[in-house]
Amino acid sequence: MLNQFSRTELLFGREAMEKLIKCRVAVFGIGGVGGYTAEALVRSGVGSIDLIDDDKVCLTNINRQIFATHKTVGQYKVNVAEERLLEINPDVKIVKHKTFYTNETADEFDFSQYDYVVDAIDTVTGKLLLAENAQKSSVPIISSMGAGNKIDPTAFEVTDIYKTSVCPLAKVMRRELKSRGIKKLKVVYSKEPAMKPIDDMEISCRQHCICPEGTKRNCTKRRQVPGSNAFVPSVVGLIIAGEVLKDLTGVRNNY
Repeated sequence: MLNQFSRTELLFGREAMEKLIKCRVAVFGIGGVGGYTAEALVRSGVGSIDLIDDDKVCLTNINRQIFATHKTVGQYKVNVAEERLLEINPDVKIVKHKTFYTNETADEFDFSQYDYVVDAIDTVTGKLLLAENAQKSSVPIISSMGAGNKIDPTAFEVTDIYKTSVCPLAKVMRRELKSRGIKKLKVVYSKEPAMKPIDDMEISCRQHCICPEGTKRNCTKRRQVPGSNAFVPSVVGLIIAGEVLKDLTGVRNNY
């Protein structure tokens, strides 16, 4: 019988769709990358999703984040995301976590409950902690490397962290993961050299932060505010969603 997932089922098959509805995926960070990942997963039939983010929508998020609009500025991202995702699939089970993933908050999460973990956060310490805890629980994880200051969405690829090059974030991750005995990590990254943002304080959040009141990690605390656009983070997020779906279902086009 026709339903909202019928077009997906034409490619994946009924058995795969039945798997997806039973799956629970945790998306850590629902900004430029993670927001598109979360929405694509829900549009594809994933039955349960955890949204982890302590941030509020800022005016400067509108250029790249799918849940950011003038109407949602100042609201918690997890609340905005929940409302939109339930409009897409009223039956999806959503668990919200208004928190930032750190050593202090890690105990709030039981990775054994997840079928897949998505790392779309932007701190090295958090990424390493996610990779460590996913490995301990034998849960598959995929991690987004640097998407800021880049303008070529076609340059991104899926590979293991130890096969990456050029990307400074991936370099740090390789070194730190190796020291922790983690031998593999699926990542999405690009060899495109990062551009240097224009040095114009009139358009930089660094000195003119407009983060909503109550934002815990605002722009003035960052060493550098990266440039961004609508087409790079979204592509990274959709690539991640595609990998998660193919891994969960086992469906791949082996052409």
